[in-house]
Amino acid sequence: MTNEELQNVPPELKPISMWGYFGYMILFAIPVVGIILLLVFSFGGTRNINLRNFARSYFCLLIIALILAAILVLTGAVTVGVAGLSQWARSVA
Repeated sequence: MTNEELQNVPPELKPISMWGYFGYMILFAIPVVGIILLLVFSFGGTRNINLRNFARSYFCLLIIALILAAILVLTGAVTVGVAGLSQWARSVA
């Protein structure tokens, strides 16, 4: 899109730049503030549809990661992996 075309786009449809996505990813990764802003943007705290959809997709990814981490912890796979890794490190040294 040219600059002239971007100026004619309504604010709620303006695309986010690559650096914008990068910045929002860093912002959402901040432990407490990032989660709060992620929830605000996901549930309509912004008029920009692109930012809202990006926040929703990041939120879904976070939920999936938490569910997978919980499954690994509950099944003991993390403990088995750490024990195997420490045993391997002792055998190498």
